[in-house]
Amino acid sequence: MSLATKNLNTRKTAIETPSAISQEKAGIISLSVVIPTYNAARTIGSTITALNSAEKAGISLELIVVDADSSDETVHLAETFGARVIRSEKGRGPQLIAGSKVARNDWLLFLHADTALGTGWAASIVVFASQKNSLDRAAVFTFALDTESREAKRLTQIVRFRNRWLGLPYGDQGLLIHRRFYKRIGGYKAWPLMEDVDLVRRIGNSKIALFDTVAVTSAQRYIEDGYFKRMMRNFFCLLLYFIGISPKLIVKLYSATKK
Repeated sequence: MSLATKNLNTRKTAIETPSAISQEKAGIISLSVVIPTYNAARTIGSTITALNSAEKAGISLELIVVDADSSDETVHLAETFGARVIRSEKGRGPQLIAGSKVARNDWLLFLHADTALGTGWAASIVVFASQKNSLDRAAVFTFALDTESREAKRLTQIVRFRNRWLGLPYGDQGLLIHRRFYKRIGGYKAWPLMEDVDLVRRIGNSKIALFDTVAVTSAQRYIEDGYFKRMMRNFFCLLLYFIGISPKLIVKLYSATKK
């Protein structure tokens, strides 16, 4: 089921099969991938390498890395792998905004630096982007971690529940959206966190398709922090956001709980 899509409350979405898409139609899909980075040298190579299948699938790819003054080899590695690197103030919201402003292509894919798209990602995008009604919709990938541990499987189940019942995919699932729709709904806000939740809420659950294709995120942060502690901290931040606490205050509390 690598190419099938569904919206976040699990209803199937009518969509053409890849065989129904002409080579000419597939060849005009232009995609800008925006990746915010900060000291991401450990993962940026695999994130970019996973995008190598774009051309074969008929995607014209622009790769933009938005770096927040990394002190490691992130910028050097990103440029080595062919990315255009720009600088921005630190914070995913500001970095994503900066990347979207310089992106040249019709379709935007926002992707975390520690997330590598799985096999079939490009074909999934070609199928989705070739549908006329997708111009007013967005799509995300299925969450996965790069480990098969019991804790990782439990987290994956929790994310599946959050997608299905709350309609809240996070940024580590990627976000595919057409430039015009992105601009019409106001784009990302310049928040240090919760920028992903805010945007998908404005898009609306009924307008978000969920690809069966996985976005595989590094489990390193969960391993270092402890799965339970990190999950509870994320839940606490989400709760604060929903009761109206400023993201700038939430990030301060988030940082304090890491010490």
